[in-house]
Amino acid sequence: MILFGDYHTHTKYSRHGHGKGSVLENASVAADKGLKQIAITDHGFNHQFYGVRRKDIPDVQEDILNAKEVTGVDILLGVEANLISRNGDIDVREEDYEFLNLLLMGHHRMVKMTNCKDTLALNYVNMIASPFAPSKQRLNRNTTAFLKALDKYPIDVITHLNYGFPTDTLAVARMAKQKGTYVELNGKRINFTDQELDIMASEGVKFIVNSDAHKPDRVGECNNAVNTIFRLGIPLSQVVNIDKTPKFSNKRGQN
Repeated sequence: MILFGDYHTHTKYSRHGHGKGSVLENASVAADKGLKQIAITDHGFNHQFYGVRRKDIPDVQEDILNAKEVTGVDILLGVEANLISRNGDIDVREEDYEFLNLLLMGHHRMVKMTNCKDTLALNYVNMIASPFAPSKQRLNRNTTAFLKALDKYPIDVITHLNYGFPTDTLAVARMAKQKGTYVELNGKRINFTDQELDIMASEGVKFIVNSDAHKPDRVGECNNAVNTIFRLGIPLSQVVNIDKTPKFSNKRGQN
C-alpha cells in the first residue's frame, strides 16, 4: 500500500502561528516520506485569525514553484474554505477558481459569517452546545448548510466532517458521492461511527486520506485514517489517494 499524496496541509500562510512551516518544508518532508504530490490548503479567507489573505496568494504560488524545483514533489494549490452561512455559502469567490487546483471545505470556528443570524446559528450554538446530543433542529440546520454548499460549489473534499459541527453524516456523504466530492478520512480525528463508515463504503462513497498537517513533520502522517481503513475493511479502490492519483473536479491546471 502506497500513499500517493497528502491533500490537506497547512503552512505559515494560515496566519498568527497556526501553521508552523513553509511550503518548502512541507514539500521536503513529503519527499523524504516518498509522497509524489501534496496540496497546500491553508484556511479560508473569512477565518478571522488563521485565514490566508488573498493578497498573499502570489507569494504562495511563488513558494510552490520554488519548492517543486527543489524537491521534485508535485504541489497543488488549494484552500480549506469555510462554511459562512445557513444557505451553504463559502468564503471562495468565482474569481478565486483561477488559482485553485482543488477546493476543500469544512466548518471552523471564529469565521466571519454573512450576517449576525448565521453567526449565532452556525458559530455560537455549535460552540456552546453539546457535540454529543445535538437537537434535531441544530442537526437539520447544520446538515442543510453542508448539502447546500455541496450543491452550489465545485468542492473536491469535505474535511473532518462532523468535527465540532454535528451533521447527518450519511446524508452529507450521499450528496458528496452524487457530486463527485471525496469524504476525508482525517489523520488526526475521524468523527464517524464504524457503522456510518460501513454504510458509506457499502454505498460507494469515495474517501481521501489526509494528514491535516499544521507542522511540516506531520505531512503524510495518516496512520489514524489508514488503521481505520484496514480495521473496517474499507475497499482500497474507494480510497482515491492510495496506490493511485486522485482526480479533482475543480482542477484548473498545475501551477
